[in-house]
Amino acid sequence: MGSFILFTLIVVYVGGIWKFWTGFSRTNFSPSLPNRIGLSLLWPALFITNESYRRNFRKALKG
Repeated sequence: MGSFILFTLIVVYVGGIWKFWTGFSRTNFSPSLPNRIGLSLLWPALFITNESYRRNFRKALKG
């Protein structure tokens, strides 16, 4: 059961990275590569703690 939960969390994390990465151009963030990498990798923490990031993350997922 624990390995299934871990697998699911990894899939959600990687899926979030992929969706944000591919939709990054629809956000208000600076398009630099380091910015894109950092914001993509830290998406769960930023999504929870930052309202502006949540709005931009939703923009990235649309489309």
